[in-house]
Amino acid sequence: MFVDKAKIFVKGGDGGNGIVSYRRELYVPDGGPAGGDGGRGGNVIFRVDEGLRTLVDFRYQKHFKAKPGERGKVKGMHGAGAEDMIVRIPPGTVIVDDDSQAIIADMTRHGQEVIIARGGRGGRGNMRFATANNPAPDISENGEEGQERWVVLELKVMADVGLVGFPSVGKSTLLSVVSGAKPKIGAYHFTTITPNLGVVDVGDDRNFVMADLPGLIEGASEGVGLGHEFLRHVERTRVIIHVIDMAATEGRDPFDDWVKINTELKQYNEKLSERPQIIAANKMDMPGADEQLELFKQQLAEVAGDRQYDIIPMSSLTRQGVQDLLYKAADVLETVPDQPSLEDVSDLAERKVYKFEKNEEITFRVFREDEIFVVESEGIERLMRRTNLNSYDAIMRFARILRNLGVDAALRKIGAKDGDTCRIGNYTFEFFEGSDYQY
Repeated sequence: MFVDKAKIFVKGGDGGNGIVSYRRELYVPDGGPAGGDGGRGGNVIFRVDEGLRTLVDFRYQKHFKAKPGERGKVKGMHGAGAEDMIVRIPPGTVIVDDDSQAIIADMTRHGQEVIIARGGRGGRGNMRFATANNPAPDISENGEEGQERWVVLELKVMADVGLVGFPSVGKSTLLSVVSGAKPKIGAYHFTTITPNLGVVDVGDDRNFVMADLPGLIEGASEGVGLGHEFLRHVERTRVIIHVIDMAATEGRDPFDDWVKINTELKQYNEKLSERPQIIAANKMDMPGADEQLELFKQQLAEVAGDRQYDIIPMSSLTRQGVQDLLYKAADVLETVPDQPSLEDVSDLAERKVYKFEKNEEITFRVFREDEIFVVESEGIERLMRRTNLNSYDAIMRFARILRNLGVDAALRKIGAKDGDTCRIGNYTFEFFEGSDYQY
């Protein structure tokens, strides 16, 4: 089974809560605050494992949640932080945020890691809030919630050489001849419905990885047939071998096949039309192939312009010209980069890469909804979730923070008065002008 796309849910571990505690020791009168901080929640980390080749594991497990941090301890001891959750993925996986469609990471190297969901910070214990004016605070913080998101994993086969062409032109037969791969071969269209990889030994101390990719049809760039499922993998190949049925055994015109497939490649990704391409004129052992090849060369010369294409006459069946094709592919590979960069295989112009902001500025807006005054702010809601609302001192601290942020002034400006109802997130408060909020 080959699975090359999966959608999964990831969540970092919540931070542990800080605690309220005081020293309780014999002969130590008036013991001060001694509540420790909570531990940090675990991160969800994706790590490349070159031993994996598919995303099939994500078909059966779609939720990945890291463990939370421990709550704080007495005597000022911190709670333990949780271990990170390591999720193994195959090389060639692109990770995309499902909501924003932003590319989070392009994972290509063995051992490469990226944090996909960060664990929440631990809450502070009451010893952190001691001041000269309040030496024994009854305040502690809840742990921060871990980041959570849905992400889409797209596996793009990482091969040096990719075989492209219409269905039944002989791609799978060629791969089976030049490598130890055993792809399914049949006398019908779309015999190959998933990519097949094989290691090719050229014979002169050179080798490379070749991929037999599913057959392409007209309209594939718009998703027709196997469409994008095919084209996704072409992006990764360093060199394209375009296999053409030069004997026209299927009744199609070889040059017309070449034009249509190159059009599909260009429409899907402009940069694919710039990728080095070798034309494998297959089935030269069949009647009429020599005449078709001469006509093909003439037609190609009229449209190729300054670009030069290497045309290798061959037959996968008789192995005529196969070795010449391998030598040419190995020579071209020596002139191109190891792997296409992320900029080469994806259009990032309209995509924003996710970055974690450790200390973001809190912004808000206030508005009136019938008789209720609403404060809308992700930052304030996160701060409220970290506030222990069962503690009067903690609520008063939260109210002072709102006042310093200018929330009070903004509410007064839109008409809020004593006793009016104010809502922040899922919580409702009574607003008192010039005083503290009453929870």
